[in-house]
Amino acid sequence: MSAKHVAVLMGGFSSERPVSLSSGEACAAALEGEGYRVTRVDVGRDVSAVLSALRPDVAFNALHGPFGEDGTIQGVLEYLEIPYTHSGILASSLAMDKIQAKRVAAAVGIPVAPSRLLNRHEIGHQHPLPPPYVIKPVREGSSFGIVIVKEDQSHPPQIVSSPEWRYGDLVMAERYVAGRELTCGVIGAGEEARPLGVTEIVPLGHAFYDYESKYVKGGSQHILPAQILPEIYQTVQELAVAAHRAIGCRGASRSDFRLDDGEGGTGELIWLEVNTQPGMTPTSLLPEIAAHAGMPFGKFLSWLVEDASCLR
Repeated sequence: MSAKHVAVLMGGFSSERPVSLSSGEACAAALEGEGYRVTRVDVGRDVSAVLSALRPDVAFNALHGPFGEDGTIQGVLEYLEIPYTHSGILASSLAMDKIQAKRVAAAVGIPVAPSRLLNRHEIGHQHPLPPPYVIKPVREGSSFGIVIVKEDQSHPPQIVSSPEWRYGDLVMAERYVAGRELTCGVIGAGEEARPLGVTEIVPLGHAFYDYESKYVKGGSQHILPAQILPEIYQTVQELAVAAHRAIGCRGASRSDFRLDDGEGGTGELIWLEVNTQPGMTPTSLLPEIAAHAGMPFGKFLSWLVEDASCLR
């Protein structure tokens, strides 16, 4: 029997292109090591024609950001009837929209921080929420465009309404939640979805887990398993699975949380978002979590390939 042909979709044209190229190359090399026949596809506007000519058995989605994780490429793959990894059209689009994802999560009892949807041009000189708060682009990943507004700031950050802003006109203002940054992986779908481990992320030299903390060597420390109370660890896992199921994720996802359990903290645990296309290098958070759960990188990727389907 010939080896399964896997097209690894990488690169693309979002702000996260460099991250996707890194993820895609790591996945392609590891899948070749597992015995698959791999074609690397640097995704452009002609991706439909390229894939129609290739006719792979599976498309491994290693794209990040708009087009790659917002339901668009998933729709292309459904139209071409090429089985693909990770979440389908609806879940991808929903998870990418931070406001809509929070509404769905809150509806099933997942704790979220109060927030407002705003057009960046309407923010003006009045704070949309009492400081401290965070402004986030509604449909971006990798912490692009995130601005933390501190208590002593007299007006909203001017960068958000400036011509230099590159992240769309819709933004979310969300109450800032102090504390520790936690993340939890989930694999599977529906009632079969199960949690993996919980990692604490400690940014080094940065105020929060921003782009450089994520992707620059030495930018952050990953503590796996997170050193938190066992009952909180279990709650994080339960909430991550609940979000994965409510939004309709498949394959693998990663939910992010804030835990304010320090001295003088409120003790609250807040769900921030679910990532349907997490970074996929061997040292990225989700592959680290999977390896800790007994799924080394190559085996984890093989599981995703064998899980691939249409109508996700």
